[in-house]
Amino acid sequence: MRAKIVSEAELSKGDLWVFGYGSLMWRPGFEFIEQVPARLIGEHRALCVYSFDHRGTPEKPGLVLGLDRGGACRGVAFRVAAKQRGETIDYLRGREQTTHVYREVMRSVWLEDDARQRVSALAYVVDRGHVQYAGRLSLTEQLRYVQQGHGRSGNNRDYVLATVKSIEAQGFRDAQLHQLAALLHGDAHSLHPPLEGKKEA
Repeated sequence: MRAKIVSEAELSKGDLWVFGYGSLMWRPGFEFIEQVPARLIGEHRALCVYSFDHRGTPEKPGLVLGLDRGGACRGVAFRVAAKQRGETIDYLRGREQTTHVYREVMRSVWLEDDARQRVSALAYVVDRGHVQYAGRLSLTEQLRYVQQGHGRSGNNRDYVLATVKSIEAQGFRDAQLHQLAALLHGDAHSLHPPLEGKKEA
C-alpha cells in the first residue's frame, strides 16, 4: 500500500511547522527552533487506531491516537528550520507511515501564544478506510486493547499515560484520555456497569 504523503508543492516554503497531538508532544524526535501550544479545528484527538507496530502486534493490537474528523484538537506546534525540512519529513514518514494508517496532510493551526497567528502545519490524520481504523470504541474496549498492547516502542499503557502527562503540562485536559488514565492507574474492576454503557463525549 502506498503512503499518503504531501507533495512538495503542497508543503509551505521556509520553516516547517509540525502539529503534535500524541507521542510527538512528548517525544518529537527531531530538532526544532520553538514549540508553541496550538489548536487545530476540524479534527479531534481519538484513540481510534489499532497499533500493529509501535504499541502492539497484528495478533495482539494496541491502541494509539489519530486525528479523526470533527471537533477540534489542542496540541503542540513545532517550528523546524528550513534547512532541516527534508530530514524532518523523512524522519516523520519513517515513524508515522510504517503501515500507512495515517494520511499526511497540511492543516491550518492556531498558535496559542501572544501572536495568535494561524500557520500551515504538517499533521497526520487517520485514514478511515484503513484496516487499522478502530472507530469509536467504548472505554471498556479501549482499556482492554491498551492493557494488552506491547510493540517495538514499548507498552501501550506507558504511551497513554505519557500523553496524558504531556496534555496536563500544557495546562488542559482531555476528558476521555484522563478517564482511561484513571483506570490504568487503578483497578480495572472499578469500571462500574453504569459507566460502561455511558457514551463518551
